[in-house]
Amino acid sequence: MTTKPKTPQEGAQQSDRVWPGYAWMAVAVVLSTLIGLAMESRFDVVNIAMVYLLAVVVIALRFSRGAAIICAALSVATFDFTFVPPAGAFTVDDIQYLFTFSIMLAVALVISELMDRGRRHAAAETALTVAAETERVRSTLLASISHDLRTPLAVIAGASSSLAEEGDKLKPEERKALAQSVYGQARDMSELVTKVLQMTRLDEGFIELRRDWTSVSEITGSVLARLEERLTGHLLVVDIPPDLPLVRADAILIEQALTNLVENAARHTPAGTAVRVSAERRSNELVISVEDRGPGIDERDLEHVFAKFHRGSGQHAGTGVGLGLAICRAVVGLHGGRVWGERPAGGGAAFRFTLPVEDAPASPSEALSGAA
Repeated sequence: MTTKPKTPQEGAQQSDRVWPGYAWMAVAVVLSTLIGLAMESRFDVVNIAMVYLLAVVVIALRFSRGAAIICAALSVATFDFTFVPPAGAFTVDDIQYLFTFSIMLAVALVISELMDRGRRHAAAETALTVAAETERVRSTLLASISHDLRTPLAVIAGASSSLAEEGDKLKPEERKALAQSVYGQARDMSELVTKVLQMTRLDEGFIELRRDWTSVSEITGSVLARLEERLTGHLLVVDIPPDLPLVRADAILIEQALTNLVENAARHTPAGTAVRVSAERRSNELVISVEDRGPGIDERDLEHVFAKFHRGSGQHAGTGVGLGLAICRAVVGLHGGRVWGERPAGGGAAFRFTLPVEDAPASPSEALSGAA
């Protein structure tokens, strides 16, 4: 079995984890010596050795085997030189102290070996857990995508087949309906793939925020214009006060988060249902809300609704790969905000997220007037 060579980054990380142990080892030995000097006039030398033994035990429990062994050796040398007669020399007149030294070294070896085994076992368990979770996510992703692609592919195949074989025989409105069906299903498939790719990038940390000052009203207007067709048949209510402060955010990502919430409301509510998009300032943050008067959300789903691939457990769970709300949570988290779901007293569902409010920079005119 070959061992994979460590990269420079991995070596540096391992060094960063190891060296603090040696630093604390030196501190422990110095501290034990100071305590021993304070005890010397009132306690037997063997009792002082217990202070060094305690330091060895602590270092062995907290840090690497190497740090524990060196701590034991350094403790033995310091204890011998400082407290064992004749003081100020490394010679030992009483053979019993050699037994004390051996015990200190044995304790360091035994405890460090046990801790090392425990750490290796914990690392192995963690690796197995991560591997199992990765496999579960992969299986869930494949199952969800295959389920959500099957229907649109069937619709596209049927509609395009009809257009290809009987296009000349169909009425213009029938051809238009088939073409719109192909377009709609292809658009849904494209959005599905986009969400999967975006969730992958968020999970792997590949997305870098491009913050700039922007207004919630502009973001909301852009989102609602893009979803105009999706919201056809719903009663849309927008409540965005004009005096809200600007926020420093990545407008594209926040638009995506809000888009997912509005799409979620439109998808899970019947035609004619009211969908309300609002924003308000609460202390040092803005709260953006998307509420509907649909069938609502089950109480047991509130804690899990933002998890990846979660579709809900009620009869109105709807379709979709279950990534929209997970993406929203990830995007809002990158901005230092919070996101949650509620069950309003009047029924339906409400999803809200926050964005921190920062002091906006002064405009050029304000800066000039202040300087004057």
